[in-house]
Amino acid sequence: MTIVITGATGQLGRHVVKALLERNVPAGEIVAAGRSVEKIADLAERGVQVRTMDYADAASVAEALKGARKVLLISGSEVGQRVEQHRTVIEAAKAEGVELVAYTSIANADTTGMKLAAEHQATEAILQESGVPFVLLRNGWYLENYTDQLPGTLAQGAIAGSAGEGRVSAASRADYAHAAAAVLVAGNQAGRIYELGGDEPFTMADLAAEISAAAGTHVSYQDLPPQEYAGMLTGFGVPEAFAEILADSDLGIARGDLLVSSGDLRKLIGRPATSLAEAVRSAAATA
Repeated sequence: MTIVITGATGQLGRHVVKALLERNVPAGEIVAAGRSVEKIADLAERGVQVRTMDYADAASVAEALKGARKVLLISGSEVGQRVEQHRTVIEAAKAEGVELVAYTSIANADTTGMKLAAEHQATEAILQESGVPFVLLRNGWYLENYTDQLPGTLAQGAIAGSAGEGRVSAASRADYAHAAAAVLVAGNQAGRIYELGGDEPFTMADLAAEISAAAGTHVSYQDLPPQEYAGMLTGFGVPEAFAEILADSDLGIARGDLLVSSGDLRKLIGRPATSLAEAVRSAAATA
């Protein structure tokens, strides 16, 4: 059985390949596909099949999916182009006759009003219409969305945003990857929908408190009107369109759009999800 991981040159994809290896899936039955394959030369050295694939190149997608039984479609990173890119992968999977496509969607995709969710919602609709057996991995936010910003947060002494007192069920990339691996090696997954998120949702004020405790210096949370927050982001060099999406996503957090209470992540990985405190302490130790 060949399992193809698309976007495997990205951080989540790499974690999934490693999680499959940890589950004793033979390296030769794993295909790591992506654009910058030089980034995964170490996986090739472990026996993983490495194939060049670009979502925007249908021929490369078809070639990468040859012989696939299962495909993990990791959502693309190019906002605004992802629907057609995902369609290309789904059509290639259908032509190949795969038994399952697992897609990394967004938490609460069927109810959220976040702008960032629109392409995920469209992709879910394409899967429904395609006739390809599929499973949805509706991932919440990454803890790394926050911990990767730690040096800047500490330098500024504050976290800014528009999330109010909304709570977010974030988890680590590695946890989401282990969940994906668990689904890929299991049977009878077609038609299932997993709402994935951390065990302990937190507010931005909670995040500031955890950073303060871990770093030994006071960090506050500054809640801003969304336009002001978007303007601040553009001032830091974030493209205007993406800054507006980020501010809108914070409004989604304020509404509870990224709150997950299913317990699906914990069940799939067989242990508690990485906590905010663990993630922040780890990041602070190397900041």
